[in-house]
Amino acid sequence: MKYTIGNVSRRSFLKTGAVLGGGIVAAGMPLSQVIWAAEGKVLTARSDTEPNTLDPAYYTSQLEVDYMNCIYSKLIQFKPGSEWGWEREAAENIEQVDPTHIRFRLKKGIKFSGGHGELTAKDVKFSFERIVKNNTPVKVEWGSLDRVEIEDDYTAVMIFKTPFVPVWNISLPHGVGQIVSEDAVMKATKDGGNFGTTPPAFSGPYVLADWKKGQYILLTRNPDWAGQKPGFDEIRILTVADAKTAERAYQAGDIDYTTISLDSLATLKGAPPADTKIEEFPSLNYVWIGMNMDHPKLKDINVRKAIQWAINVPQILDTAYSGQAQVATGTIAPGIVGHRERALVPPEGDLAKAKEFLEKAGVTDLALTINCLNDSESSTIAQTVQAQLSQIGITVEVNAQDPGSFWSTGMESEGERWKDLQLNLMSFSSLADPHVSTTYFVREQIGVWNWERFSNERFDELSAKAVTISDPIERAKLYYEMQDLMEESGAYRFLTNGRTPIMYRTTKVRPAMRPDGLPLYIHFKPVSA
Repeated sequence: MKYTIGNVSRRSFLKTGAVLGGGIVAAGMPLSQVIWAAEGKVLTARSDTEPNTLDPAYYTSQLEVDYMNCIYSKLIQFKPGSEWGWEREAAENIEQVDPTHIRFRLKKGIKFSGGHGELTAKDVKFSFERIVKNNTPVKVEWGSLDRVEIEDDYTAVMIFKTPFVPVWNISLPHGVGQIVSEDAVMKATKDGGNFGTTPPAFSGPYVLADWKKGQYILLTRNPDWAGQKPGFDEIRILTVADAKTAERAYQAGDIDYTTISLDSLATLKGAPPADTKIEEFPSLNYVWIGMNMDHPKLKDINVRKAIQWAINVPQILDTAYSGQAQVATGTIAPGIVGHRERALVPPEGDLAKAKEFLEKAGVTDLALTINCLNDSESSTIAQTVQAQLSQIGITVEVNAQDPGSFWSTGMESEGERWKDLQLNLMSFSSLADPHVSTTYFVREQIGVWNWERFSNERFDELSAKAVTISDPIERAKLYYEMQDLMEESGAYRFLTNGRTPIMYRTTKVRPAMRPDGLPLYIHFKPVSA
């Protein structure tokens, strides 16, 4: 559910390790010599970071789901194309029987690797209920799921306590919908806990064949896969943290598919590399400045509102994205139910109004720290905010951190660091349902993903009600109010939903994307296919 500035994961906890530079790795050898010669049906793609886990019950980023889609099976999967939709994957049949019951029948013959047998309804029950039972950080994506009742080896019914409309756009086709082997997980872990980056069994078109930390991950065909043959024999995903470095690696011929930075977009469109196509997609990400409401310096709403009104969003976007990104009106992106036409605070802000709020708070010589990731875009945004707040007399120190440090900062499970949080440059990913864009701000998420420690009873009530409403117009009204409540708290200054530009080598690959531009690797095809 990543979360991103330039597709940097909001939940990436690992350090990237060795960093590529201009097609050269730290050892000083050409990338192609360090890894492989490009022969056969091989897809070479780029990722900005590495997975923290490959366990669906504990996934932390969209990147991890990209890998999981290749090595596990789901009942349904997203269809590639310009419109959001799904198609059956492991399910032979699946139907919504009534608002709280979904019945499915599995395809026969889907095997788990390692001698762990056939994928059955028992594995589906284990996979889904395990997330709820273990109270994992992504449990909210199963909503009101109560249990899965098995009818026979291939048939079962999912039972929800109350209607959960997002199940078709979030739960089933994405991260928490991945099916793992009960037998393999129970043998590999204690009580079905997190198996981390070592999947005990595979059931998808690919298996995890090799992983060199900080360099690459290699997926190869699953010999036990009985479904439609994927287009590539191997998928090699190189770890290149910096977008600019990835662009240079692409031009050097080391990468055939990559996202590109927004501030490079105009230049690359004007003069693309040879045999290259550049495409742009509307992103569902949401980027914002968050404020820890429990910090002594930010407890006064007037201080928070002063910061809101001092931040000039178009100026930030021009500086960080070369004007290639649009202003966000909230957490919900355009085209999704609940997207607001405008925010309560105008994008340009108002310095005079900001100074009035600060005077009302009776605060002078205020010094704050803003945390951000240490990539170039994040640092640019933080530095621009630093300059803007200085205009109302607030001194800001920029604390740029690697992903491993940054994404654990607000987690109470990681210790007392959350108490020192003040301002944060945050970025989350989303899906084609407003639930993902709002659910991480309920009170239950305080100290998990709700780092602003926003606590609003009305917000929680609306969140619980909105997922039960199928009428999009009525549902949207609730999400409008929820975003209003967030903004009225003073703890949020919404920046952008971003965009997802990609480039790929037209002589080697025909990519298949979700409507938001994220890759569906199992649908990628070589040009010769």
